[in-house]
Amino acid sequence: MRPLHVAVLDEELPFPLTSGKRIRTYNLLAGLADRHHITILCHRNPDREETAAAQAEFRRLGIRTVIVDRAIPTKTGPGFYARLAGNLLSPLPYSVATHTSPTLAEAAKAFAASHHVDVWHCEWTPYAHVLREAFPEQLNELCWTVMAHNVEALIWQRYTESEANPVKRWYLRQQWRKYEQFESWAYRAATATIAVSPDDARLMQQRLGVSRVNLVENGVDIGYFKPHRDIEREPASLLFLGSLDWRPNLDASSQLLDSIFPTIRANCPSATLKLVGRRPPEWLKARAATQPGVRVFADVPDVRPFLASAAMLVVPLRIGGGSRLKILEALAMATPVVSSRIGAEGLQLVTDRDLIVADGNEALAHSILQAIRRPDDMAEMAELGRETVVSRYSWDRLTNQLESVWATVARNS
Repeated sequence: MRPLHVAVLDEELPFPLTSGKRIRTYNLLAGLADRHHITILCHRNPDREETAAAQAEFRRLGIRTVIVDRAIPTKTGPGFYARLAGNLLSPLPYSVATHTSPTLAEAAKAFAASHHVDVWHCEWTPYAHVLREAFPEQLNELCWTVMAHNVEALIWQRYTESEANPVKRWYLRQQWRKYEQFESWAYRAATATIAVSPDDARLMQQRLGVSRVNLVENGVDIGYFKPHRDIEREPASLLFLGSLDWRPNLDASSQLLDSIFPTIRANCPSATLKLVGRRPPEWLKARAATQPGVRVFADVPDVRPFLASAAMLVVPLRIGGGSRLKILEALAMATPVVSSRIGAEGLQLVTDRDLIVADGNEALAHSILQAIRRPDDMAEMAELGRETVVSRYSWDRLTNQLESVWATVARNS
């Protein structure tokens, strides 16, 4: 096929690889950079040194970058709560409204005026609104795709259902309804919509009225994440891995600290828990410091040593969508996994063959204790999980799927 000119709208440059979203975006674009002409249009990363390193990395890959200086508003302080209140008057969900910027829309218009674009690719659903702002009259004539890393309406539904405070629950319900309306528009208006899991694809069709959804699942670099046979696993060592500035992961961390790990520690005093991820809030670090056996590791450059030495990865998510790259990374390294149903959602893995799945804090604690007591069985299970991951979730296979979507969109123009 001929090389395509693809313009990608996104929040920031996806580098370094410190979150699941960044890992997915980077690997898919890097895998296609030598076949197509790709330009990323985005906001500047919050850390300017990080931006410079990211620009250098994408130059190395042959990917052009167009960066605007508008910063995404913070989620702390009085200004944050004022913006939340103000959003009650907006038809847009809060995260769509705060990621919309006239500056980025103007940059997209200027780029289109001076460059031929075969496909506009919104790398996160809120950026469909940026495209609408940039081309309000021509949107129906554009060839454009939306990458749905999650069905956001499902996440906000789960936020609502897990919130005990009635005032917060009322506010969350408004966000849930707004996201259903917004996603229904975005997924149906796009030339092609892309889901990261079969579960999300079905949800888009059945609940949001999308007639056809393309599937490009999450993946893992199986050459980078591979078993470290020379490192011995630490008995009874639990690992939680994920961006610690994302609310679903903070909720899961709280479940571990409040309920799951105290139960495990009471029955296995030698048990340890490591919370590893970027940007942990101060309250999480302070809480972990008061609990015996718990440590927080912030912004680590390489998660592989933690995966190689852990007895198991634990994924007690109650809120979430899409699918978890952390589970794929763990199994690629033959690290056993114990997860909630929502944590393992969207992955084509078999319960009790590839990993352990249990629901509820009590059941998760019981399953983790059982796993601690039978390390040989867990190691065998993790090896089977690795076989599944290697055969299904290699980035090479998945980049070809995204390329096929782009090609179809461009042909139909």
